[in-house]
Amino acid sequence: MHAWKQNLRLRSARIALFGVVSLAALHPAAARVVRIVIEHKESPAYQGQSFGKAGKCEILTGHAFGELDPQDPSNTIITDIQFAPRNQRGIVEYAATFTLIKPVDTSKASGVLLYEVPNRGNSPVLWPNFRIEDDASQGHVLLVSGWQGDLAPQAGLETIDVPVAKNPDGSSITGSVLARLFNRPANSNTASLTAGFGGLLYQRPLTLDTNKATFVKFTSDGAQPIPIPPSDWAFADCSQTPFPGSPDPTKICVKGTFDPTLLYQVVFTAKDPLVLGIGLAATRDIVSFFRYAQHDDAGNPNPIGGKITHAIAFGTSQSGNFLKTFLNLGFNQDEAHRIVWDGVNTNIAGRQNPINFRFAIPGGATNLYEPGSEGVLWWSGYRDYARRRPVAGLLDRCRASHTCPKIFETFGATEFWDLRISPGLVGTKADRDIPLPANVRRYYFPGVTHGGGPGGFSTAAVAAPGNCALAANPNPSRDTMRALRQDLIAWVVRGTEPPPSRYPRLDKHELVKPTRAAMGFPGLPGGTSPDGLINPMFDYDFGSSFKYNDLSGVISQQPPVVRQILPMLVPKVNRDGNEVDGVLSALHQAPVGTYLGWNITASGYYKGKICAFVGGFVPFAKTKSQRLASGDPRLSLAERYISHERYVARVKTAAQRMVTQRFLLQEDADRLVGEAEASDVLR
Repeated sequence: MHAWKQNLRLRSARIALFGVVSLAALHPAAARVVRIVIEHKESPAYQGQSFGKAGKCEILTGHAFGELDPQDPSNTIITDIQFAPRNQRGIVEYAATFTLIKPVDTSKASGVLLYEVPNRGNSPVLWPNFRIEDDASQGHVLLVSGWQGDLAPQAGLETIDVPVAKNPDGSSITGSVLARLFNRPANSNTASLTAGFGGLLYQRPLTLDTNKATFVKFTSDGAQPIPIPPSDWAFADCSQTPFPGSPDPTKICVKGTFDPTLLYQVVFTAKDPLVLGIGLAATRDIVSFFRYAQHDDAGNPNPIGGKITHAIAFGTSQSGNFLKTFLNLGFNQDEAHRIVWDGVNTNIAGRQNPINFRFAIPGGATNLYEPGSEGVLWWSGYRDYARRRPVAGLLDRCRASHTCPKIFETFGATEFWDLRISPGLVGTKADRDIPLPANVRRYYFPGVTHGGGPGGFSTAAVAAPGNCALAANPNPSRDTMRALRQDLIAWVVRGTEPPPSRYPRLDKHELVKPTRAAMGFPGLPGGTSPDGLINPMFDYDFGSSFKYNDLSGVISQQPPVVRQILPMLVPKVNRDGNEVDGVLSALHQAPVGTYLGWNITASGYYKGKICAFVGGFVPFAKTKSQRLASGDPRLSLAERYISHERYVARVKTAAQRMVTQRFLLQEDADRLVGEAEASDVLR
């Protein structure tokens, strides 16, 4: 059985097992979660460990079954919801997984519900580096739930079942879609069309006739496409059967093999789009249920009913993009007109999430032709003259409903270079700072890769990650994020003002063009340079049916026309090549090298271009003679620190400064000083 058929069978079986169709028999009321099913309870969890005053914790997992009125103004913004199948009462249904972590004794709950947005279905609370004790010891309740409807059901993933949109007569809705294939391994003849970092390919071709599609290859981005005749490829799997292989709508097979130095692009007519925007409304209603409800329509009690006074959401990367879209589209107000989240942290999120348009790919990235940066990118109202759009901001709808949360926006250097975050700060003309509203704080982590590095004070360069040319960037952000998490909770719950925003600004001449000359970047050994590396910001024409500011509607132009390339800025650097504006980690304040937000692709189609989502590291020479021999203009470790003891003193001063500024917890400061003492720096 083909994988896609098996995934559909799993999806259908799960819906039948938990009785989504039975929702029609329940009390007909406003759209919301109408039933919860707890399928597994681990109590006590974490090997019976006790967490401070809160005591032992338990983990509840199950499904939340919800209903949405497609006519309700809260839901009409969901693309294609009017074409979703309805039950006997005219209501659209969904089923989402959830995981709830709470004190066994709910009387010890703090009243704070922390929602962690899954990243491509992966629950952050299950990640090895997630410090459950930080939240559990305070009695905070943690919640995660499925929102990405193109993920196949799988153990360990948070997923959601959403309906397929159909025309009123039951026929398939169709549309043009595009997929790009690159860095194919040598001698391979079959490529998967699985979309967006693990998303289930639901954009299946209306027909497997290759005469109805266009398949081309490129020698480089911007080059003229080289057509591939319909007779030389197939929607098929040739891994076990010679060309034309076994028909498969999720794969492409070529006669011969793929050339790993080329990029391949297919455009075809797809059918049966999923109504993926339902994931936004489902998240709204699931959080609202656990926050406000006492029980579901069947009388099943809310396990934390009456215990929650505040709710805060955290989203990283794709999940942070989801939060920006959630706020932009007005989902922070539930259908009873109550606020959903009082606080939100969008972390390393440079754009909106591509979830709410027909044939969307929520797991996409920032590759050429992928939507995401077309929507509103700024918190305050800004007139987008460059793209000919009126004044708009991410918080317009929540301001109108008086449901805006307190917001932390946190990000690092890679977000400037690869995730196009610059327009969110200085607009699409890159000519002025866009002011932050009073409810938003922005914290920038200089010289940090996407998500931050592992830390440590070693002078040894770590091997280059993946297909990158430069060593991995160790500069961390996790310690600062840990402190900021407590700062956000204190701001929401007690009104304690957080630290002032810290980020580079144009009016202070801290942001410049992404060139070596403008940045003041030093001439490093080997010619390492940022010139030509930044991921361009394109102004796309996706057709007149696409709602650009909301990243919603229908794409009718594939591939899109590139109207223009928009300017972007990056932070200036010092003579070491290190950035100096923002919340500097202790390692960055006592550097052992140059910490870059960018890296360089070593081989393949994108050789010499930016290496996706990865920062680099160029260590300092140990002695003056070594740096002179290599032509390195940066001072050596011995020249700048003199001795190991002086280096440790520098780290100690930096860490204590961060504690005073509330960007570091004292226990983490003590640990960092210990790591510096144990390091090999000038030993």
